[in-house]
Amino acid sequence: MYRVIGERDPEKIDPERSRRLLGEMVRARVFDERAFALQRQGWMSGYPPYRGQEASQVAAALAMGDEDWLAPTYRSNAMQLARGVPMADILRFRRGYPEFGSDHDVPILPQAVPIASQIPHATGLGMAANYQDTDEAVICYFGDGATSEGDFHEGLNFAGVFETPVVFFCENNGWAISTPETRQTASDTIAEKADAYGFEGVRVDGNDPLAVYEVVDEALVMAREGTPVLVESLTYRQGPHTTSDDPDRYADRESFPEWRTRDPIDRFEAWLREAGIVDEEFVAEARTEAETTFDAARKEAETASPDSDDVFDHAYAETSPRLEAQREELQAWVERHGDPYED
Repeated sequence: MYRVIGERDPEKIDPERSRRLLGEMVRARVFDERAFALQRQGWMSGYPPYRGQEASQVAAALAMGDEDWLAPTYRSNAMQLARGVPMADILRFRRGYPEFGSDHDVPILPQAVPIASQIPHATGLGMAANYQDTDEAVICYFGDGATSEGDFHEGLNFAGVFETPVVFFCENNGWAISTPETRQTASDTIAEKADAYGFEGVRVDGNDPLAVYEVVDEALVMAREGTPVLVESLTYRQGPHTTSDDPDRYADRESFPEWRTRDPIDRFEAWLREAGIVDEEFVAEARTEAETTFDAARKEAETASPDSDDVFDHAYAETSPRLEAQREELQAWVERHGDPYED
């Protein structure tokens, strides 16, 4: 299924939602640009850019209900920002500090760095929602490379069997590090893999935020009714896999259609301006506001002073005896050698 901007009547869309989508996309772009620059300055050890994927992530996040859970990965920063996670929290995480530095109450798991490990967790959250008879749904974000991991198949299989309220949101940006989609799977699409697990898979133009919003919104309705959905969002990563990667060695932009590689912010802004929904100052004003927010978040992240003991605080609601023993062992080590977080 494809839904593209050109087929939509601007008179039948929500102007307020469209402006919010564009504003959040611009904010996400500013975060990505500034975080990338900070990494190059040595401010953090590594960073996974997502330039070109803002429409996909922001639209999926804004389609979620307030109580819905997000199971993210290391590249879903735009999605987390749109959900309400403070910039400073994400920057702290990128510097190796505990992710939940603020007191925000966004229903979200910590970023998963191992590929696909969050997928069974998301299914478990959905099973818990069923057991507790709540109306919560879950969106599990992952890249196309995750579909080659066993966690993907196990998580989706359980979701199909137990009819969990989970939307599996696969952002297919064309490359799993240096592995192209053609070497990733022999299936015609990733969406069709849902057939093996007894539920629906759908493809969407991931650079059209209105299309992504509609598809994810409908998928969440289905999920709440007991039918999981696999959404394959077709987009394109304009930059490297991470800041330690060299995409010039493998990236092949010419093999993708123009709708998939065109900058999603430029594309959406042009359409909204033609429809009279935003003016020429909208993006510039959104960028200025995002720059101010980022500067404050960077300063806040730089003043963070976590304790070595923090590593134990977010593993379980109640610390296990084994973790308590490890905590005591670490405290003894710190007494001998000093806290490694202290300058």
